Amino acid sequence: MDDEQTVRDVLNRALVEAGYECVVASMVDEALLALQQEQFNLVLSDILMPEKTGIDLLEAVTGNYPDIAVMMVTAVSDTETAVNTLKMGAYDYLTKPFNLEEVCISVRRVLDKQSLEIANREYRDHLEQKVKSQTEKLRDTFMGAIMALADALEAKDAYTHGHSERVTIIAVMISEAIGMTEEEIEKVRLAGTVHDIGKIGVPERVLNKPGRLTDEEFAQVKIHSELGEDILRNLVRDPEVLSYVRHHHERFGGGGYPDGLSALAIPIGARLLAVADAFDAMISDRPYRDSLPQEKACQQLISNSGSQFDPDIVDAFMCSRDKLSICPLPNIPRAG
Repeated sequence: MDDEQTVRDVLNRALVEAGYECVVASMVDEALLALQQEQFNLVLSDILMPEKTGIDLLEAVTGNYPDIAVMMVTAVSDTETAVNTLKMGAYDYLTKPFNLEEVCISVRRVLDKQSLEIANREYRDHLEQKVKSQTEKLRDTFMGAIMALADALEAKDAYTHGHSERVTIIAVMISEAIGMTEEEIEKVRLAGTVHDIGKIGVPERVLNKPGRLTDEEFAQVKIHSELGEDILRNLVRDPEVLSYVRHHHERFGGGGYPDGLSALAIPIGARLLAVADAFDAMISDRPYRDSLPQEKACQQLISNSGSQFDPDIVDAFMCSRDKLSICPLPNIPRAG
């Protein structure tokens, strides 16, 4: 693009003879129209133009056509302006009067540089996609390992069959009700799936005992939250998820296990799981007692709000529990 007919003709002839296809323009709007209608590798533009300038064209090209290289043309007396255009995204500049052989060499050099940059970007994009794909495969493998552990627990303790799934559904429901982000909800979802995984280390005779546990037996059950954290540490790198598993039996008013935390010192995800875990336990049959109706289980949550459970979490559960009627909890065990 140049407003001088002679300059356009000379450059066009030289570049066509060098093997390039060229389109000429005498003003910026004409050049922009050509860019909309055809694909180009390079724009060669004079800087000083009537009305809109070559700098206007440079800004339009770099902003809308990032794969097109731009070379600026200027008089020897105005090289400072040309140098400044390099900071704006121009690849190179030419000075008048031209040495046509040098023009062709410069054009070739700029096009080679442009091709290399495009190839590098495509390689990076491909590499990022490959890394993303590998990450997804690793995540699938990781989740497979987690689910295998959960399945192993349920095979060991028939009364916990489906418990983790139901706790996860309830905990996610509460998470959404209190406005957690998608990332935070995913952490709750993962922790809910594996919150009882430490029970793998508890003897089956204790897990399935039909009567009341002795103090010694209850002590064996209580280690499951710490053991679960230990089991998951090599699989789960997120410390928040691990803390949810470890602390889901802490009591809001203190006195829970394993660390006796209270109130807001208990991680939010653990407070969520405590409510979800207790509710599902109450409405499910266990070796030592029959299930409670959901209304009585809700009354228990309310009665223990502030002592065992976070009152805000209980309130959020009560406000959103109608969803459980829309999406009923799966596989709640019943005594036969």
